[in-house]
Amino acid sequence: MTTFATSDDRKVYQEELLGRLPARIFDAHVHIRSAGDFPPDFQFPPDSYHRRFDSDFSLARWQDIMAELLPQQECFLNCFGTPHLAADRNVVPAVDNHHAFGMALLSPADSVDDLKARIEMNHLAGVKPYLNFAAAHCQKAPNDVEIADMFTPAQLDYLNAAGLIVTLHIPRARRFADPLNQRQMVELCRNYPRVTFIFAHIGRAYYRQNILAANLEELADYPNAWFDTAMINHAWVLANTCERFPLSRLVFGSDAPIAFLRGKSVEINNQYAYLMGEPYRIGTTLYDPQCTVSFSTFFYEQLRALLDVLPPAERENVFFHNAYNLFRNTTARYNA
Repeated sequence: MTTFATSDDRKVYQEELLGRLPARIFDAHVHIRSAGDFPPDFQFPPDSYHRRFDSDFSLARWQDIMAELLPQQECFLNCFGTPHLAADRNVVPAVDNHHAFGMALLSPADSVDDLKARIEMNHLAGVKPYLNFAAAHCQKAPNDVEIADMFTPAQLDYLNAAGLIVTLHIPRARRFADPLNQRQMVELCRNYPRVTFIFAHIGRAYYRQNILAANLEELADYPNAWFDTAMINHAWVLANTCERFPLSRLVFGSDAPIAFLRGKSVEINNQYAYLMGEPYRIGTTLYDPQCTVSFSTFFYEQLRALLDVLPPAERENVFFHNAYNLFRNTTARYNA
């Protein structure tokens, strides 16, 4: 096994993170690639971040990297596959519903019978829809996909009856500031009260104007509306969320393996971009080919920002208890 953490990483951990992080960390947003996910001849493009991990990001690989990045923390996760059209949605990560919880990828093309079998046979906590599955099924351009396109009513009825969790990456160019997204997020929470909706990336609100225009207070009235913090390292966005939304329904998520790349997302003139210390593309990428800047990982940048804004009394809840209790209670039926 190659060493992942650098001497700079170890310094950041010792000087900035170790004294503030709780003893247990639950990462609610991790993409795992299992054997058989993709056809044998499938290859990611040369600049894909998947190439950073030799197209292999197994649960064991995640555990090894976390052991280097957070050597004194006990780490837990919720994971799902890679939402790519070539992926086999029937292949799911192996979970124990103690340290590792899991979700199935979901397309509106999936029958309820297939979805139910996929979830119950593998003891999963819920589903992870994605806009590219909806775009292919509905024959829409990705930016035209609506939240309502990402599920069928029958799928939502099943998820609601079973009391499962949905981690939802919302679509559309304006993300959380989009009035249609806002209305449909509320409709989901109102119409399916037994589903816990974890809106990923705080509704993809990566910069100030996007979170300022968000309907956080309206969603706060629905106890099944939650957020994860995946890939958010903008301290002001995190602070604004913490001021306007119950911390009891906020969970830490990283978006690994993307989070294990070296870089930082930044706000530029009411936009955001990824400053990259490695030659891989994720969204709007600005690359430092001369390596003039020494980058930490997105993972560490997220921890830095969240630790800077969370009240110390809430750190253990947001980093561990909120997510662990939710996922443990959701999957307890498999032990009945």
